[in-house]
Amino acid sequence: MRDREMTVVEHLTELRRRIIWVLAVFVVALIAGFYFAGPLIEYLKQEPIADGVPIISLHPSDALRVYMQFAFLIGAVAALPVALFHLWRFVSPGLEERERRGSLYFIPAACLLFIVGILFGYYVVFPMIMQFMTGMTATIGADPNYGIAEYFGFLFNMVIPFGILFQLPIIVMFLTRLRILNPMRLAKVRRFAYFGLAVVGITLTPPEIVSDIMVTIPLLLLYEMSIWLSRIVYRKQLREEAEWEKEYGSFETDELVR
Repeated sequence: MRDREMTVVEHLTELRRRIIWVLAVFVVALIAGFYFAGPLIEYLKQEPIADGVPIISLHPSDALRVYMQFAFLIGAVAALPVALFHLWRFVSPGLEERERRGSLYFIPAACLLFIVGILFGYYVVFPMIMQFMTGMTATIGADPNYGIAEYFGFLFNMVIPFGILFQLPIIVMFLTRLRILNPMRLAKVRRFAYFGLAVVGITLTPPEIVSDIMVTIPLLLLYEMSIWLSRIVYRKQLREEAEWEKEYGSFETDELVR
C-alpha cells in the first residue's frame, strides 16, 4: 500500500511539473502575442473578407479586448504542440514500444490539422457568413458598422470550432491505436455520425443550402478519412499481433503454460 501511494504521488508530481511547463510556454507565447497582435489585426482588417466593412470602436476597452483575444489565440496555438508532447510523455510509460513510437507522430499531425481547420473556417466559412449577414443588414436599411471587438469576437467564434473539428482524424487514429475504436465500429455508426456532422455544419453556417453543403461535405469527408486512417492502424495492429503470435505464441497459450 505504501509503494502504491508513493507511485500515485510520483505520478501527480510529474503531472504537475508538466502542467507548469505548458503554462510557462503559454505565458511566454501570450506575452509575445501582444507584439504580433497589432500587425495581425491590421492584416486581417485589410483582407478582402473585411474589405468595405466599416469597423469602429464602440467602447474604450475594445482595443485592449481585441489585443487580449489575439494574444490568447497566439499563446494557445504556440502552446498546443508543447501540451501534446507533454501529454504523450505522461502516458507513454503505459504504452508498448511500437505504440509509443506510433503515437508520437500524432503531435505534428494534430497541430497541422488545427491550423488547416482554422484556415478553412476563415477563408471558406467566415466569408459566406459575413456576406449573408451583411445582406441581411442591408435588407432592413441599416448601415453595416461593426464594433471591432464584436467583429473579431464573431470571427473567433466561427473559426476556432473548425480547428477543433479538424482534429477528428487524429482523435480516431489515437483511439484506434489504444484499441478503443476500430474501423468496423466507425462504419457501423456512420449514419449517426453523418447526421451529427450535418447538424454541426448547418448550425455553423447561414440558412442557405449552398453554404450548408460547402461546409457539411468537408466534415463528412473528414469522417471518411478517419475511417480510412483507422483501418490502416487496425490492419497494422493485426499484422503486429500475427507476427508476435508467430514468434512467441498466442497470449492464451502463454497463460495456459503458466
